[in-house]
Formats: sequence, C-alpha cells, structure tokens
Amino acid sequence: MSQLLDKKARPGRFFGDFTVGDLYNHWPGRTVTEADNVNFSLMTMNRHPIHCDANFGAQSEFGKCLVNSGLTLAIVLGMSVDDVSINAVANLGWKEIKLTGPVFPGDTIYARSTVLEVRESKKRPGQGIVTVRTEGYKQDGSVFMVFERSCLVPSRTD
Repeated sequence: MSQLLDKKARPGRFFGDFTVGDLYNHWPGRTVTEADNVNFSLMTMNRHPIHCDANFGAQSEFGKCLVNSGLTLAIVLGMSVDDVSINAVANLGWKEIKLTGPVFPGDTIYARSTVLEVRESKKRPGQGIVTVRTEGYKQDGSVFMVFERSCLVPSRTD
C-alpha cells in the first residue's frame, strides 16, 4: 500500500482516538489582514461596505472596517482540521453558529475544540460520528465565534 494511503503513517485522529471531553487547542493562530478581508469579500460577492470601505467603516459604530464573518468562520474551521477532521470521510454539518464579537483587520485569531459526542455509525461499519464544539477567540482571549460540527471519521485499521 502506498505511504500516502497507509493509515498508520497518516497524521491526525481516527474514530477510536476521540474521547468526550477532550480539548484541542489548534495551532498556529492567524493574523487577518485587510487584504484577506477585501479579497474574501470580493471573491464571495459580499459587497457590504463595512468590509472594504474605510470611510464607511470609520463612520460605523465600530469606527473601522469589520472582517467578513464568512472569512472568520472559514479560518476557524480550517484551524480545526488537523486535530478533528484531517482523516474524515465527510463533514456532516454545522449548527448553532454564533457570532459573539467583532473581528478587525490586524486581529490574530485562534481556535479550540471540545469533543461533545462520539458514536459509531449505524449505517457505515468501521466509521463513527464525532461532534465538537469549536470556539474562535482573539489575541486578547475574547471569544468571537462558537459553533458545533459533526464529521464522519473512519476507524484506524491495523
């Protein structure tokens, strides 16, 4: 079997490696730049001026532009992949996505996930469903995002 396909040599967790209550601090953090924000907003056709018009942002209640929440969600989700889903067969869904604080260009964001549920799949032998709660937080420790995610993860085969 190819080294790339050999589960023994692959990084990350398989189904049996997850335990309810485990906490994963995802590393490294990511400093979000103004260019990241403008490019993501334009790429996703989000034309709200709060993301790309400094004059508009300066007149807002925040006094400056906000980072697009779609971008922060994508970054926080991406940060969790190495610890949670690098071996997943599929993402099964997200729920309870809550945006609890603003993110500004120049903020560094971090993420952590807690395992909420681990159960064997009823339909897919050798695989299981892992559900985590992920928080995104800024350099000052303030949480700006929380969501739950479930993914289908294969068991390790020896």
